[in-house]
Amino acid sequence: MPEDNIDHIDFVELNKLAISSPLVKHIYTADPSAHVFEGKIYIYPSHDIDAGEAFDDLGSHFAMEDYHVLSMDSPDGEVTDHGLALHVRDVPWAERQMWAPDAAEKNGTYYLYFPAKKADSLFQIGVATSSSPAGPFVAEPEAIEGSYSIDPAVFQDDDGKYYMYFGGIWGGQLQHYRDNHYNAAYLEPEAHEVALGPRVALLTDDMKQFAEPVKELVITDEDGNALLAGDNSRRFFEAAWMHKHNGKYYFTYSTGDTHLICYAIGDNPYGPFKYSGVILTPVVGWTSHHSIVEFKGNWYLYYHDSSLSSGVTHLRSVKVTPLVHQEDGTIQTINPYRQPVS
Repeated sequence: MPEDNIDHIDFVELNKLAISSPLVKHIYTADPSAHVFEGKIYIYPSHDIDAGEAFDDLGSHFAMEDYHVLSMDSPDGEVTDHGLALHVRDVPWAERQMWAPDAAEKNGTYYLYFPAKKADSLFQIGVATSSSPAGPFVAEPEAIEGSYSIDPAVFQDDDGKYYMYFGGIWGGQLQHYRDNHYNAAYLEPEAHEVALGPRVALLTDDMKQFAEPVKELVITDEDGNALLAGDNSRRFFEAAWMHKHNGKYYFTYSTGDTHLICYAIGDNPYGPFKYSGVILTPVVGWTSHHSIVEFKGNWYLYYHDSSLSSGVTHLRSVKVTPLVHQEDGTIQTINPYRQPVS
């Protein structure tokens, strides 16, 4: 993930053009997963640090070690940082790189889902529990059996079932998996081949394991054909999220190297999902990652950019802005700045 040239950007001017400000400035936060718990909005972000790692396509410079939980009484209210929620040293199976997490609640217990690298440098996804949405969380001794790659996002359907969506190519290692098996010889498909899809699995009743073999989702074009790997502005890269609106399932994700947050619509949790448009145009910084949450009848997009750090890709800040579902079911595209940043 090489650093884009940002020498031409006037960050004082950029911050004037930004549609929203960082939620917190005392730490760097990214990859915000937002949920409404106990009548408040809780945000589960990555906690960015500068660990001095070299920039590379594997994301080694994203060397996060722990998680903080943020909360807000409303999307325009004050933000509380609840402090350290979980540290990699307290996860028996994990060694490094605590990347984008998510959370869920069931029967009064809160579950924090997170990816991390094991000693063999492969990502897996773990779970930790707490009696409070703010944590602290206690990790299970082992990662979720059958889990791999990054960016877990847990969706509760109307029938009470919980599904985990996950995956990410390049640093997220998804390109090395076929039929849920890892092989370093597997590579990203050629441009004319079908793109790798995100993954999904139903969770067990105790929320700590997969209840079924992991499935691959298909994102299609308007004609029902699976998107191709060379379709970089539409194909899945990372940052899965799911929400439901008017009976439709909205699978949203990042396109990675083209820096878009896109959405695809389906009729059930397993898809297929038809590509339907762009939610968020590029932010400053290489990555783009988001969540979508409803609060008191209105919808909001939580996202991040690197404006506070003057463009340092791995030092990001979480932001929030209203999101609009239009009458025809499409989502209104959001530009994070009042004019494009080129």
